[in-house]
Amino acid sequence: MNKDLRRERDSASFNPELLTHLLDGGAERTRRRREIEALVLNNPDFQHEDLNFLSRSQRYEEAIRKSALMVVKLREYGIADPDEIYWFKRTCQGCLVEPLGLHFSMFTNTLQNQCTVAQQDKWLPPTYGLQIIGTYAQTEMGHGTHLRGLETTATYDPATQEFILNSPTVTSIKWWPGGLGKTSNYAIVLAQLYTQGQCKGLHAFIVPIRQLGTHDPLPGITVGDIGPKFGYDEMDNGYLKMDNFRIPRDNMLMKYAKVEPDGTYVKPLSDKLTYGTMVFIRSHIVGDSARSLSRACTIAIRYSSVRHQSELKPGEPEPQILDYQTQQYKLFPLLATAYAFHFVGAYMKQTYHRITGDINQGDLSELPELHALTAGLKAFTSWTANAGIEECRMACGGHGYSRCSGLPDIYVTFTPSCTYEGENTVMMLQTARFLIKSYTQVSSGQLVSGMVSYLNDLSGQHIQPQQVAARPTTVHINDPASLVEAYKLRASRLVEAAAKNLQAELNRRKNQEDAWNRTSVDLVRASEAHCHYVVVKLFTTQLSEINDAAVHAVMNNLCLLYALYGISKHTGDFLQAGILTDAQVTQVYQRVKELLAAIRPNAVALVDAFDFHDNHLGSVLGRYDGNIYENMFEWAKKSPLNKTEVHESFHKHLKPMQSKL
Repeated sequence: MNKDLRRERDSASFNPELLTHLLDGGAERTRRRREIEALVLNNPDFQHEDLNFLSRSQRYEEAIRKSALMVVKLREYGIADPDEIYWFKRTCQGCLVEPLGLHFSMFTNTLQNQCTVAQQDKWLPPTYGLQIIGTYAQTEMGHGTHLRGLETTATYDPATQEFILNSPTVTSIKWWPGGLGKTSNYAIVLAQLYTQGQCKGLHAFIVPIRQLGTHDPLPGITVGDIGPKFGYDEMDNGYLKMDNFRIPRDNMLMKYAKVEPDGTYVKPLSDKLTYGTMVFIRSHIVGDSARSLSRACTIAIRYSSVRHQSELKPGEPEPQILDYQTQQYKLFPLLATAYAFHFVGAYMKQTYHRITGDINQGDLSELPELHALTAGLKAFTSWTANAGIEECRMACGGHGYSRCSGLPDIYVTFTPSCTYEGENTVMMLQTARFLIKSYTQVSSGQLVSGMVSYLNDLSGQHIQPQQVAARPTTVHINDPASLVEAYKLRASRLVEAAAKNLQAELNRRKNQEDAWNRTSVDLVRASEAHCHYVVVKLFTTQLSEINDAAVHAVMNNLCLLYALYGISKHTGDFLQAGILTDAQVTQVYQRVKELLAAIRPNAVALVDAFDFHDNHLGSVLGRYDGNIYENMFEWAKKSPLNKTEVHESFHKHLKPMQSKL
């Protein structure tokens, strides 16, 4: 164990194990998670050589090997609980991306939620048994987030009771679905449904794309891999082109909408019900943002404790770089953010399951807010985590640029979440639609509920912008509950300002779409402020559930840092709305620096509490034992370029050049 890390751990003011229990949801869940992880970590079949030294084809094959082994072992060990399956899979894959990921998530989830009982009986057993390996084919070359623009068609033929699937243009080719290129033999295809001469909009169909047994593409199907990307080397993101490809009528997922044998269309109770899969994945991305940022913080903070550089005082030993206030200012707000997002992710997961239960009972009242909340928080957390991971990489100096740091892999694997399952700006604008709708309801004298209930404080229809700003409020910067109120007022003011600006544009142009576009920057700001409020509120709520005094003290500091750092980055909003005074803003800046010093002795213990095994971090810099330099040298020796002392290019190119000059 590195002496610096040992000293950091010994001097912590709290027991990190108790915080691990809090993150896991209890001591028993921590015990069980570690038990599940040990099944993988102690099995030599799951070990593999460093992926950084493999070709793309080798990385894909290694990921497939581990996925296949994982499925066999899950059955062998009888692991069936969804959380336990997730722990097992996460440990199996380590830092790999999983080609079967969409099969287990979106493909299976869509079948469970959008099939009739008869369809479930037909499709789920072979899906669970992996005779069917599926993906979710929504995005096309020409359209992603704008679902109504998708061009793939499914035309019903009542004579044969079949749908005829076509990719009518080059831009309609399905493009990007994970596992589509080489792995999957089925896909859930989103297509525009045509029946009785009318387009009925986007619907989901289960489509065979490869022959069971031989895995050859079926006639009428053109399928393959889209080529190298920024990251995701193990994933065969694919393309799919369909030419007059016929599937039986029953291959349309018909729990909500139906097409009768004669072609009659039966529309769903709500057009939002089919968004279930997207909502599920978006709520999952919030948790993924927390995990990815936590990994990056763990690596950067451990490395900053081991790395010594420069002089704080002439003649004295080089200090740990974590002792520099500027390094703390880079990393500790991100650490606080990682914890905040963890609690938000847990809340989103609970809310999704609760509201899904309500929907199954026929209660759709909370669906609009669930849709708005998952869209906004997906964008807010993934944008923040994405920038934070890169900040962690740069905080590690030159060594952060090496693939051995693990940080480039975390970044390139996480960054697509800013665009998949809904491009983030579009997601923020979807949240804004809900916020504006809620504001309009309040303006007409109705009350709204849920996370937007703060809009009820806006009184009646005759709301002047100054009214919110002038509301007397005293913000206590050391009280998280008071800071929640400050964020609430900021959100309220920005939603109101966006609504006013939208109305002004409408009055000027009388065109809803134009007015929306010309107000969209304000609308995104309002959504971001709403999401920021929700995160601060949920982090603060979590504090009341912490019983251990030492853990509570350190989490209270993190919560304050998260809220005050956010204020320091958006002072204009708080000053303009009259929420804070100039003097208070000065206090906020000072308090942030004080909190950095308060968190410093516990920084290593706080990342230890995330409880990442070295296999999951995949980082030489973030090793638990802190023995960085010896292992960095050993890692470099494994580079394929070092297999020979003299590379063949010397004899092929350099030597002939030298002889000619």
